[in-house]
Amino acid sequence: MTRCGIVALAGAPNAGKSTLMNALVGEPLAIVSPKPQTTREPVRGLLTDETTQIIFVDPAGLLDPGYPLQKAMVRAAIASLNDADLVLHLHPLPEAPAPPLKQVARELKLDGLEVTPGRVLTVYTKADLVAPSRRSALPPDAFVVSASSKEGIPALLETIRARLPESPFLYDADDIGTQPLRFFAAEFIREAAYAELEQELPYCVAVEIEEFVESRTPVYIRATLAVERESQKPIVLGKGGRTIKAIGTKARVRLEAFLGLRVHLALWVAVWPKWRKSSTALTRLGLPLPTEPPR
Repeated sequence: MTRCGIVALAGAPNAGKSTLMNALVGEPLAIVSPKPQTTREPVRGLLTDETTQIIFVDPAGLLDPGYPLQKAMVRAAIASLNDADLVLHLHPLPEAPAPPLKQVARELKLDGLEVTPGRVLTVYTKADLVAPSRRSALPPDAFVVSASSKEGIPALLETIRARLPESPFLYDADDIGTQPLRFFAAEFIREAAYAELEQELPYCVAVEIEEFVESRTPVYIRATLAVERESQKPIVLGKGGRTIKAIGTKARVRLEAFLGLRVHLALWVAVWPKWRKSSTALTRLGLPLPTEPPR
């Protein structure tokens, strides 16, 4: 008998979802940044053993969307949570207690989010920031974990495995992700941009893979970093091209470790006017705007 199912991570921006998913999967699939709202399109990672395959999904953080990009992100997040067999409701332990997910959905007006009783586990993250003596008031059914120290991870995984439905595996046991390499290439480049660019500019950057040639040695990847205004373009390039070079170097190291191959990464900067509000641009990036409330 084997078990297989989808486990989605829910929480506010910067609740530690991406960091926890990487710790659960054992691979740095989801991009991580101190800046909130880093995740845009849901990231999927696999953890497979002899009898169980867990399909983890890390969608965007739950928030009250203010502009079209955020609306598309929240729409994709709601769909991911509704499709899951199990939802992990993440909340930073230093900010305990966690409100019920149903309350969060109501306060943020997340119409269409289905909070089915028995399908949600409350998971307190960032446990390494709180002394054990301060945890006595937590509910007995809550999980306390730390992605950095791995505290609580084995117990959480044991519970997840027991709660998944009986099913054959949906993916090859050796796979660690379900999305194409192009997706991860774009994510790793965007992660490098978040690391190199300051303040609000990273939120104005989109990444599109123009060419991905695996048959060449090194692997050839050509990508465009899109910004919203002409004035942002020289900031991404940097003086003498230093910033774009730093972004490329950081992303290439990440890609080579992920692929296990040498990579030639060519980056370009283009202007997509007001792309965060453009339905055409968002659809092009895999985040179409909702045309009706999610069901």
